[in-house]
Amino acid sequence: MATITTRTAAEESVASLTGSGVHPLLARAYAARGIAGPEQLDTALERLLPPDSMLNLARMATLLADAIAGTMRLLIVADYDADGATACAVGLRALRAMKANVDYLVPNRFEYGYGLTPEIVQLAAREKAPAVIITVDNGIASVDGVAEANRLGIKVLVTDHHLPGDTLPDAWCIINPNQQGCNFPSKHLAGVGVMFYLMLALRAELRRRGAADLPNLAQLLDLVALGTVADVVRLDDNNRILVHQGLQRIRAGRAQPGVAALLRMAGRDPARAGTHDLGFAAGPRLNAAGRLDDMSLGIECLATDDAARAQAIARELDTLNRERRTIEAQMQESALASLEQSADAGGYTLSLYDTAWHPGVIGIVASRIKDRFHRPAVAFAPGGIGEIKGSGRSIRSLHLRDALDLVAKRAPGMILGFGGHAAAAGLTLREGDFGRFRSLFEDVVRSLLSPADLDNEIATDGSLPVEHATLDAAHALRDGIWGQGFPEPCFVDPFTIVQQRVVGERHLKLRLERQGKRFDGMLFGHSEPLPGAIRAVYRFSVNEYNGTTASQLLLDHWEPL
Repeated sequence: MATITTRTAAEESVASLTGSGVHPLLARAYAARGIAGPEQLDTALERLLPPDSMLNLARMATLLADAIAGTMRLLIVADYDADGATACAVGLRALRAMKANVDYLVPNRFEYGYGLTPEIVQLAAREKAPAVIITVDNGIASVDGVAEANRLGIKVLVTDHHLPGDTLPDAWCIINPNQQGCNFPSKHLAGVGVMFYLMLALRAELRRRGAADLPNLAQLLDLVALGTVADVVRLDDNNRILVHQGLQRIRAGRAQPGVAALLRMAGRDPARAGTHDLGFAAGPRLNAAGRLDDMSLGIECLATDDAARAQAIARELDTLNRERRTIEAQMQESALASLEQSADAGGYTLSLYDTAWHPGVIGIVASRIKDRFHRPAVAFAPGGIGEIKGSGRSIRSLHLRDALDLVAKRAPGMILGFGGHAAAAGLTLREGDFGRFRSLFEDVVRSLLSPADLDNEIATDGSLPVEHATLDAAHALRDGIWGQGFPEPCFVDPFTIVQQRVVGERHLKLRLERQGKRFDGMLFGHSEPLPGAIRAVYRFSVNEYNGTTASQLLLDHWEPL
């Protein structure tokens, strides 16, 4: 059962925002998300947090500048998700423009797993012969991999944003806003954001040394926006600036060919692109490469300047994404069937394993199961010989990585490796330890949560005043920078159902009425008829169809009245 709540907004903040010309509907939504005044809505590049407070950033820029001057071979080792791919593309484009000798390598998740492992270092040494490895969106937990690089005489620069463990790798230099001693105010930079900051610092260092023809790094902000939104990091003030600036470039027709191609392949108009298009259209197609094939395909899409080649690769990625959807649907059906026959659905956690599951899709399945049951969920698939790989997603009340750390401490050696964030994490077990992990994970989470934490709370922005339900307001909401930690506004109101019909075999198209005003609405993934009167949680959106534009309500939740 869901509990519907209303976010509170400080009235002085609402007044400050409306007094500066912000639409009253947006002013209340912004104030409820911690915006105190109009200065926090200023998305000019000049308001980006300065690089100087990031620990080791200036030193790493100096080391990179020296490496470029010495024509040393640089190799970027990327993660195989959208954040890692965009971070790699930012590094490739910027470093090549700054005359560096740079190549990249991305581990195939099915052969090598995550991060800078000793095996990846050995592969890099054989095939690329780098003098310097630069990790992007990984490396902070790669103690053994860095040790192997040091043994082979390869220097390692770690750029990461994941939470560090108890031991840091013995790297040449590490930048990570979450490492101890780093005073950089935003702890929520994605991996691509960390790489972008490094390129800013490197450009400044090269300029100080008298270099000419340095690139305009603002040209890479569409990549930064895509990786930031796709990685579902918190959109604090700094991240919203990065995303806004990237979207402005996309809408103005100045996107990288690969970003534009991904959007067009998803049927989205780059001129109207928003955060939803990055997170639910471009991001999944890019991620499909790492989930089912090889993220090198995604990186090539983002790194090429050839629009025709970008379009051809985007078509391949779209095909992979369609395959991913089919696999995901089958796995989700299997997971739900398993839970119906299990007592686990009544516990605090859900741990699932199936020998037929695809390791590249378990994270999505864990997310779907977490959303459906409002429980921390971990889905496992076969990994290496005798091993299984798990991907977990958590509810707001539980810090998943910290919970896994407690499990690891209670059973030393059981978890072969793990890492991640509060909301998402990955781990590796021996297949025979799955039952033991499931039991210990349940015990740990029970010790950290109360029954009330398992209640699904739907936070809304209250009632939508009918006088504010205009097309202009819908456009303003659509164009906002919304995402993790800064959610898109949703509203709750009673409605009378005037008309309803099934479209596309599984969705309801609605005509609703409230206070004498009628609205078009959609309820996706639901084909059963609704009662005549409902209370609905919905988003106020824009529907563009056959050349016409109108407002519509997108229902996320409903209850009979």
